[in-house]
Amino acid sequence: MYDYLIVGAGIYGAVFAREAVKAGKSCLIIDKRNHIGGNIYTEKTEGINVHKYGAHIFHTNDRDVWKYVTDYAEFNRYTNSPVANYKGELYNLPFNMNTFNKMWGVVTPDEARAKIEEQKKTALADLAGVTSDDDDKTAAEKIAAFEPSNLEEQAISLIGTDIYEKLIKGYTGKQWGRACTDLPSFIIKRLPVRFTFDNNYFNALYQGIPVGGYTKLVENIIGDIPVMLGVNYLNERESLKKTLKLNKLSSLPGGDVPPTDHFAGLGIAEKVVFTGPVDEYFDYALGPLGYRSVRFETQVLDTDNYQGNAVVNYTDSETPFTRIIEHKHFEFGKDENGNDIPKTVISREYSAEWIPSSEPYYPVNDAENNALYLKYKEMADREPDVIFGGRLGEYRYYDMDQVIAASLKKAAEELNI
Repeated sequence: MYDYLIVGAGIYGAVFAREAVKAGKSCLIIDKRNHIGGNIYTEKTEGINVHKYGAHIFHTNDRDVWKYVTDYAEFNRYTNSPVANYKGELYNLPFNMNTFNKMWGVVTPDEARAKIEEQKKTALADLAGVTSDDDDKTAAEKIAAFEPSNLEEQAISLIGTDIYEKLIKGYTGKQWGRACTDLPSFIIKRLPVRFTFDNNYFNALYQGIPVGGYTKLVENIIGDIPVMLGVNYLNERESLKKTLKLNKLSSLPGGDVPPTDHFAGLGIAEKVVFTGPVDEYFDYALGPLGYRSVRFETQVLDTDNYQGNAVVNYTDSETPFTRIIEHKHFEFGKDENGNDIPKTVISREYSAEWIPSSEPYYPVNDAENNALYLKYKEMADREPDVIFGGRLGEYRYYDMDQVIAASLKKAAEELNI
């Protein structure tokens, strides 16, 4: 009998399992996919580590997390500097002096600030309903009282119309599958604006890509912990429930069956760490939570350099995909021996509405879904032998470093370390 059955061989499950084994516990990791690594899985193609489930750039300000990952893998010096393509016009991201120079021809930070403030002032006056008949006091009061009611109004009030129209509107609409006027304002409360010529997307002390790919990182964390792939925990649990002639979960409202402890661990572990979707665990009893999914079209091309950058966002609404990833640039176009790679691999990413048969990628943390999640969390809290963790288990938009920090914290609480 194992102490812990870890459901999901991604970074959360791998870290928890490693900490548990350090504390003298036994673990078995299972995953329904045929590989470890979860969504940060990388697969070598033509000598290139391909990010199979979308680009992942590790970045953190947490020294403890950085020390943790660098204990298990060497990281290169990759810096994320994406480019935005708007109908053939190229702009640096995040919004910085290179962006403003290309957009307006401004040269100094003062000129850029003045241009942004001018656009914001004009936009806010329009949004607040200021008319030519209003005196300065009335106009100021209207602007002060204005509250953005959707993402479009929020973005324009923060950055003006030019950047919104070219670099935010189309891309965000494709990402969320709905017009910016139909998205809540809180999604974009802040925008990254820099008045320096710095194209580094992240304000992080540490960033990079694991040498050898993310799969190697997760493999090193797991080490000699046993792993079973191609095992769907929920299917196995349902089979066991049927064998035991149980047709309800005891934690559901009105449940009248014995506690679920005896099949949570499938009879092979005392406790479960579940990193899948929390709503799926409860058979969508309260209805499905909202997620966004992503579809990838990946090609091997007979050229050594397709777009000159790892990440190019397509910000117009007419282009159906959101971005193109050229994977070799995450490792500077070199193989593990430092040799140039003659071919390249690109992936076009298409944002998609999630349905239960598709893969959930990003929680849609709006007010409605967060309220529903709290109900599922109440149910999860009544499962004493199950720990729910990770993006899907906790229904949170975690970055990788946050996943690791959350797993370390949970392990410390659980294991009293």
